[in-house]
Amino acid sequence: MTKNVLFFCSLLFLFFNCSEDDNSTQNEEAVDEEEVLDDDEVVEDDDASYSAEGFVTIENGSGGLVADLDAGDRFARDHDAIGDVNGDGVIDYIIGARSDDDGGVDAGAVYVLFMNLDGSVLSNQKISMLEGGFNETLNAGNFFGYGVAGIGDYDGDGIPDIAVSAPVPPNNSLYIIHLNEDGTVKEYVKNESIIAQGLTAIGDIDNDGRIDLVACDPGSNEGGSNRGAIEILFLNERSEVLNARSVTISSTQGGFGEGLEDQDQFGGRETAILGDIDNDGSIELAVGAFMSDGGKGAIWILSLDAETFNVVSKTKITEGLNGFTETLDLETNPNGTIGAQFGHAMCAAGDIDGDGITDLITGANQQNEGNAYILYLNSDKTVRSYDKISAAEGGFDLVLDSGDRFARSISYVGDLKGDGSVAINFGGGVGVGGTGSLYTLFFRPN
Repeated sequence: MTKNVLFFCSLLFLFFNCSEDDNSTQNEEAVDEEEVLDDDEVVEDDDASYSAEGFVTIENGSGGLVADLDAGDRFARDHDAIGDVNGDGVIDYIIGARSDDDGGVDAGAVYVLFMNLDGSVLSNQKISMLEGGFNETLNAGNFFGYGVAGIGDYDGDGIPDIAVSAPVPPNNSLYIIHLNEDGTVKEYVKNESIIAQGLTAIGDIDNDGRIDLVACDPGSNEGGSNRGAIEILFLNERSEVLNARSVTISSTQGGFGEGLEDQDQFGGRETAILGDIDNDGSIELAVGAFMSDGGKGAIWILSLDAETFNVVSKTKITEGLNGFTETLDLETNPNGTIGAQFGHAMCAAGDIDGDGITDLITGANQQNEGNAYILYLNSDKTVRSYDKISAAEGGFDLVLDSGDRFARSISYVGDLKGDGSVAINFGGGVGVGGTGSLYTLFFRPN
């Protein structure tokens, strides 16, 4: 099998898998009618490349979720689809709650959500210092669950596994967690000295049969204060990071060269693998720099050498540059930060507009209540057109409040319903009691 075929297969994994214990909570109730549009209420927009087919809000007590969430837990600050854990034929999710207080203030937790076909939660399993069989000692403020990713079946037992980061020193580590069918921990491998404020599964780019990861470190001081960095991680058959093979991309490493400034926070919270969209043999990877341009934010589309994974060329996308015409804010936000923060999170979305080029979904979570954007790319990595999704646009009729920061985190689910629609998860929202929210939006490509 050629390398191109292997890489295509790994992208298929990402698009279609991404991404009865005492501690599980069962809830098989249907989603409230007002949360999801009926089939005959599909919203069509003649100017959009999709039809909006409703959404599900998942928060404590809504969308089928009944969980041990407290104010400030930051449920859904990161999330990913992980494949079918419990064997019922439905894609399941991993959700981070990095400020959960089990075992210590802000020690962190994650939730495995077992899903129904309609996008509601069937049941959930919490994994923390106190639940789910995770026998690890975390520090207060460790933020376990800051980054999460579905990584496929690493241990070959037929059950998908997950990667979870705890980025705060002295216990800054990446955990590869092998799951049981009920979502509890079968075993885990701790990889130390890794900072990941976000994680992305990027397919098997080195063709060794295992999904590779990108660890995001927007606070890295390489080359200047808070310029940011990413690290491409390769793991062996024992779920151990091969440190000698890791590739760091920053102002000073990985061939990036010029372009980043102090405070840009390159790396953001997620990256997106796009495949070889310009057909030159390189691999395109989208990376945010959400505090670039004074806080407006930007996305860099990097073309990586297929052998060294160093940058061979790059394209910057921001307000007024390379086809993106949106006006981005530079206002002071309720949390004291500045700007729209475009590029904070993102995911590859498959080919929604049917032009043969992978589309990119990103957001500006500090613009108004939070905006999402579907960027329809050209083969030269510029933006051909885009659709905006917000409280006022996009056809979903989202109910968002000031400070919700919709699209603060984004992940691809795929055809959850099995009807040809595409589900995308967006984090944000204060949630019930300030616990956090997840929105699953259903798109029908036109």
